[in-house]
Amino acid sequence: QVQLVESGGGLVQAGGSLRLSCAASTNIFSSLFMGWYRQTPGEQRELVAQITNINSTTYTDSVKGRFTISRDNAKNTVYLQMNSLKPEDTAVYYCNAHRYGLHYWGQGTQVTVSS
Repeated sequence: QVQLVESGGGLVQAGGSLRLSCAASTNIFSSLFMGWYRQTPGEQRELVAQITNINSTTYTDSVKGRFTISRDNAKNTVYLQMNSLKPEDTAVYYCNAHRYGLHYWGQGTQVTVSS
């Protein structure tokens, strides 16, 4: 079982920055693929960024060049650095861990970007 706890969301003006953190309670963190998803009301949850167990990263097109995903295996934590935020980035952001087809989710953290 993997437990995930997100932090770092909040309200920021357009053009500002936030850093999300996700702490995992597990002894297999280094083997997990970690990701950040986001969801707005009435929409499907979308993958924002993912980092594999060998630190390969992928991003959805709308955040490339603005967001950076990283991980610290010593701290069992994954981060999402979000720069140049736009109002359309407003969403609940969820941390995800997966391995061998099993997915685990955090409770979500709200990010609101004002124009």
